[in-house]
This record gives sequence, C-alpha cells and structure tokens, in this order.
Amino acid sequence: MIVVGITGGLGTGKSTVAALLGRRGALVIDADQVAHEVMAPRRAAWRTIRRVFGAQVLEADGRINRAALAQRVFRDPRARRRLEAIVHPRVFREIRRRLRQAKTSGRVRVAVVEIPLLIEAKAQGLVDVVVVVTAPARVQRRRLHARGMPREEMARRIAAQMDLSAKVALADEVVDNSDGMAQTRRQVTRLWTRLLDRTDKPRG
Repeated sequence: MIVVGITGGLGTGKSTVAALLGRRGALVIDADQVAHEVMAPRRAAWRTIRRVFGAQVLEADGRINRAALAQRVFRDPRARRRLEAIVHPRVFREIRRRLRQAKTSGRVRVAVVEIPLLIEAKAQGLVDVVVVVTAPARVQRRRLHARGMPREEMARRIAAQMDLSAKVALADEVVDNSDGMAQTRRQVTRLWTRLLDRTDKPRG
C-alpha cells in the first residue's frame, strides 16, 4: 500500500483532487473530518479546548463553534499554536490507526490523506508521496469569496499558511488546479497511473 499526502493552500482544490483519486479506487482520509471527530463533545480534545479557550467557543449544544474558534486563533499566532498542540497529535494518531487498519486489510493499494498542514506540521513522514495542489492567488481568493469568507479573514488565513511556492519545492508531485476540471482530471489520471506503478501489486 502506498500512502499519498494531499496538501496545498486555501482554495487550491485539495478536496477536489482527493475526491478524484477516491473515484479511481483510493481510500481517502480527510484530516479535517478526523479533527471534527476528535473535537466532538466530551472527548479529551474538546475538554482541553473548552478549558483553554473558554465557553465562548462552544455552541449551545456543547459542540465547538469552529468558526468562532478559527476567528480567535487566526488573530493570535500563539493561540493557534496552542490549538494545534491540542488537536494535531490526536488527529495524526487516528490517521495512523486508520492507515494501519487499511494496510492490514490487504485490500487497499493507494491510501490518500488530505492534510492542509502536512508540511507545516512536519508530518511528511506519515506519507510516501507528497502531492501539492496549486492555484494562483487570484483563483484562491475567488473560490474563498464564493464560500462567503470575508476578505479580512481570507487574508489572515492565507498569511498563516506556508507560502505555496515553498510547499511546491518540497512536493513529489504537483497538480495545477487553476484551469478547470477537465485539465485537473487529466493530471489526476496521470498521477493515478504513476501511483499504481509504485505499488507492488499488478494493476487489476
């Protein structure tokens, strides 16, 4: 089994590329979804976040208000580092558990893990291949605006991430997701072929 890490910048289309690989047969693990699960009410991460950041980051039903928490931490680098120290170790433990389970099953040839902060968290050792999804800044901003993200919030979040060109310099593979789905699908098809070439099992 080969493990592929999908990363990139905000609005570059990481989820799009991960989903396209999933349609070709890859197991896809979304680190953001795993984070949702580890931060669920009454779990250890939830208790620590409530203690550190206060009840103002909780919904009425006790769930973490991720928008309120994001506003807090993207305004304060120290708060962001504290949140990452709480959440990241638990997320990576769960991802490793799922990857071990997939490998033991013997049924998975390619496992894809979508991790926005793969490189920032220095977690490249978790994967065999690092794929960086890119798009020009204007395209990123347009996509984020379409999601309803205010410009000020957009600028803070983009500034908090590693420069995209620095990520590309550390990539094993790059997918340019700026020219529409047809071009992206062609790149993913070629990427899928190269990934299968790296697995031990014959193509089926």
